[in-house]
Amino acid sequence: MSGAEVFVCGAGITSFARTEVSGRELAVQAVRAALADAGLPWSRVRAAYGGSDAGGNADTLVTELGLTGVPFTNVRNGCATGGSALVAAANAIRSGAADVALAVGFDKHPRGAFDPRPADWGLDEAYGRDGLMVTTQFFAMKIQRYVHDHGISARTLGLVAEKAYANGVLNPHAWRRKPLDAEEILASGMVNDPLTRYMFCSPGQGAVALVLCGRAAARALGGTPIALRAAVVRTRRFGSFEVFSPWAPPGTPTSVSADAAQHAFEEAGLGPGDIDVCQLQDTESGAEVMHLAECGFCEHGEQESLIPFGATRIDGSLPVNTDGGCIANGEPIGASGLRQVHEIVQQLRGRAGERQVPNEPSTGFTHVYGAPGVSACTVLTR
Repeated sequence: MSGAEVFVCGAGITSFARTEVSGRELAVQAVRAALADAGLPWSRVRAAYGGSDAGGNADTLVTELGLTGVPFTNVRNGCATGGSALVAAANAIRSGAADVALAVGFDKHPRGAFDPRPADWGLDEAYGRDGLMVTTQFFAMKIQRYVHDHGISARTLGLVAEKAYANGVLNPHAWRRKPLDAEEILASGMVNDPLTRYMFCSPGQGAVALVLCGRAAARALGGTPIALRAAVVRTRRFGSFEVFSPWAPPGTPTSVSADAAQHAFEEAGLGPGDIDVCQLQDTESGAEVMHLAECGFCEHGEQESLIPFGATRIDGSLPVNTDGGCIANGEPIGASGLRQVHEIVQQLRGRAGERQVPNEPSTGFTHVYGAPGVSACTVLTR
């Protein structure tokens, strides 16, 4: 990794459960919590980056945080909004433009499914008429092909969601905190074959903020800084099969998630086998299954010999989505990627409470995926 070292010195999060609080108010809460965690005042922040899909403009948070003149850049990059804000904040540290930087992501979506418009994505209106702007359709098509090609069972899809709800019970910030077993999940009603109702996440609300520091600033603070070894964002290459672009040429599709993960590991100088705990985008059960392989943690089809035997549980060989992931927390677009990083920071600090991974994990990985084919990944170490 080029440039100065980057450390996460403060992390703040709000509840992801439904409240009447506005998205901006949630963001202010998260920023203040992150600053308190770092032991820094708002006036010490030298650069800030933040974003939201539906919750408001991040730069206006200075009204509540303080009018210090800090350069504050709005970021909007779909599901990679939080990851893109983090990359920008990290680059400010690496370049020497700032020694303390903030990344914040937040959202508050209305109830019901996302309602994207084809024209906003450069698509013909026929996409909407044919139902292809409905994200559940895309995820079902992708996992349908995957289970056919790699022998993934419906029960494995149910077990992914079962684990998510079980981990959500242990997370005081999660939206859904009721356990559900695989049988109930499989019987919850088909939405898009093979995905049932309780296999999906939902649009939601929440905010997360991270305070990043260079080495000298981190050393002066003390505490438990976590090294951000890599933070990357990648967009799709030709041949990929993506949300809002549901076609692919013949042959094996490329994967933007695989590209982002590979670049993150190269930047960090580590590999999938070095990771103790990870967060993978689980928009629905099939996504977690596919992303396990796309990010390099197993071979395609090997999930069937890992997930049913507990490998991805908190006490397994590779704990995945220890906070319940999107399935238990919901998906506030701006906050989702930073929620993943917040969870890894808590795990590496040993502060994850009832969901703490045993044996003092020292390395973590996060991955987010979204329309129209963008992925953000990080690698963190203690």
